[in-house]
Amino acid sequence: MTATELDNPFWSSLRSRHRALARSHGDAARYPAEFAPFLGVANAQVDVAEALESLIDPGESVYLLGVAPALPGGWRIEAYGPLAQMVCTAPMTVIDGPQVIELSEAHHADVLALTALVYPHYFRPRTMELGRYFGIYQDGRLAALIGERLGMDAYQEISAVCTHPDFNGRGYARRLLALLSNDNLERGRLPFLHVSHQNPRAKSLYEQAGYRLRRDIAFWSLSRT
Repeated sequence: MTATELDNPFWSSLRSRHRALARSHGDAARYPAEFAPFLGVANAQVDVAEALESLIDPGESVYLLGVAPALPGGWRIEAYGPLAQMVCTAPMTVIDGPQVIELSEAHHADVLALTALVYPHYFRPRTMELGRYFGIYQDGRLAALIGERLGMDAYQEISAVCTHPDFNGRGYARRLLALLSNDNLERGRLPFLHVSHQNPRAKSLYEQAGYRLRRDIAFWSLSRT
């Protein structure tokens, strides 16, 4: 496993950690829609005409990260601003705070409610099955959560870093980020994450916690015309 896997993370994850979940056609693969709206291709030169017809339903939009193929007629691709791909190479300081618990099916409704409020675009009903999820409860409410999404043998994406607005400013996200990042470092997996440059608050949190920019990575949506 090499760092170049991070340059094509959807494809890399679908060919390794999540291979059993992948819906594949030739040199293209995607997550089932109930897990994530992500599609990856082996490289930018692959012919994807048949794959797109097979893998993407009418009216559906999917997302590509890092690598996009030339498209046949009948398809539209929209480029968003590049995301910052950040990595954590050293253990982070864990600040004191409330108990952190691993989330399970018993917490599923709470997770969906919080992600719908603050992280609505990419979280799906079965996204929690892609990795481990952890949270902090306060006053019987899910105040903050974090999880694992894309994964390869040597790398683990940290995702869905969410805090309910009623609990902002208490350091919960930073506490969760440090605990999960450190755990993956101990397991021999380099933590990485993606954040929009249009979200300076989150980007600053990650930088202050110890994450560093690896590269800017292109991000697109893909749909039928």
